[in-house]
Amino acid sequence: MKIILAFFLLLILCNTAYSHVSKEQKKSNRPNIVIIYLDDLGYGDVSAYGATALKTPHIDLLAKNGIRFTNGRSTSSTCTPSRYAMLTGMYPWRNKEAKILPGDAPLLIDTQQQTLPKILKQADYHTGIVGKWHLGLGKGKIDWNKHIRPGPNEVGFDYSFIMAATQDRVPTVLIENGNVVGLEADDPIEVDYTKNFEGEPTGLNNPELMRIKYHHGHNNSITNGIPRIGFMKGGTKAKWIDEDLADVFLNKAQEYVRQHKNKPFFLYYAMHQPHVPRTPHKRFEGMSGLGPRGDVILEADWCIGEFMKTLEEEGLIENTLIIFSSDNGPVLNDGYYDDAVERLGDHKPWGPFRGGKTSLYEAGTRVPFIVQWKQTIKPGVSDALICQMDLMTSLGKMLNITHEQTDSQNILNALLGKSEKGRNELILESLTKTALLQGDWVMIPPYDGPAVTKTTNIERGNSPEYQLYNIKNDIGQQNNLAKTHPDILKKMIDRHRALVGDPKNVKE
Repeated sequence: MKIILAFFLLLILCNTAYSHVSKEQKKSNRPNIVIIYLDDLGYGDVSAYGATALKTPHIDLLAKNGIRFTNGRSTSSTCTPSRYAMLTGMYPWRNKEAKILPGDAPLLIDTQQQTLPKILKQADYHTGIVGKWHLGLGKGKIDWNKHIRPGPNEVGFDYSFIMAATQDRVPTVLIENGNVVGLEADDPIEVDYTKNFEGEPTGLNNPELMRIKYHHGHNNSITNGIPRIGFMKGGTKAKWIDEDLADVFLNKAQEYVRQHKNKPFFLYYAMHQPHVPRTPHKRFEGMSGLGPRGDVILEADWCIGEFMKTLEEEGLIENTLIIFSSDNGPVLNDGYYDDAVERLGDHKPWGPFRGGKTSLYEAGTRVPFIVQWKQTIKPGVSDALICQMDLMTSLGKMLNITHEQTDSQNILNALLGKSEKGRNELILESLTKTALLQGDWVMIPPYDGPAVTKTTNIERGNSPEYQLYNIKNDIGQQNNLAKTHPDILKKMIDRHRALVGDPKNVKE
């Protein structure tokens, strides 16, 4: 009887200790940290930022319970550079390889380099990434049939479940901790970005096999009836089903939270929507009235709602710092015929701004940026200039972690709503070209190249003359003040040169 009583007392003590750990985790000054990062989502694609044709209730709820930043920035108007900056705290133009990568590119981040997950691991965080990577893998030619390294796991992530690049690039397989999921030994994967494999169908030569037609570029290997960029052979049973990707990534993100809920964790939930090809699950087909692009935005919003529900169910919502943003501005026709242009109606993915993806104008880098931490952040709206690149230093400051000097700045007070003061200035980048944002002013140096990209119909910011805009008074950047404010122009030219050097007048 005494033995039985002792056993039950031990159980009670164990349960009490476990309960105590859970409560301490909830009260900890080390919150769980989640970055929800969308792909090509524009400032005007979210109803919390003014969209009326689309309703995004779950993203709106983040904004209602947190801070909605009106001047939140990615560093770049394209994907790989923005992701590189966010994870390394470095301007991507400092690394000449930090450009839009093919699916077989080597790892862009040096394994000795500081990264956001490495910083958080110093505070005993478990770190994970689920979703789009697009920062390269391996050291050269990748053997997709063996363990692939280096990759996310070698630059600070304890767990990774990723697509190598983008949904429109091969290989169209998922990789978990360096291993292709579902790969069969007798059906090895081969990938090439220069030439096709003999006998393999392509969008260019086999249009009868396509269910989504390419508009420009995407005419190489066909997977699931969709032509891609690059050539791939093999790995038949490992290939993803496009319409299931959102559910697969959501389930992995939820699973990660449940497995690591008893200690602080950092999850980079890198969603693939609304990048092309836009392939909503049948549950969302036709829901937006704007075609597949609108449908996948609603799909992404639903996924965010389901993910937040998981945090609620696990008792983590109060002490989880959630950062929501996008890698760059929007694009409509990005390589496929999918009615994104034809069914746009009154919807303005770029919001009140000029430009979009690949542009030096505002819509290229001014993106939705919402921060929620229920037990700490008072809900509201902030006009502070904040940048994704600053997360490394700011979160490090919050956790009392120091690191080597980077371009990342401490904007923690702005991030938490304790101050309206963020950055003073930021270098904006688009496809190797840079501009300077300083206070209410943006200066764009003269650049060669088309004013408007024909395929995407986006204004790039190229002009033979200097451009100077006051984005407080002229949010749509319609009035070039370079000639009427020569003093401001000169100061900004000098500052831009001091930071970047002479602008590269790249011929296109």
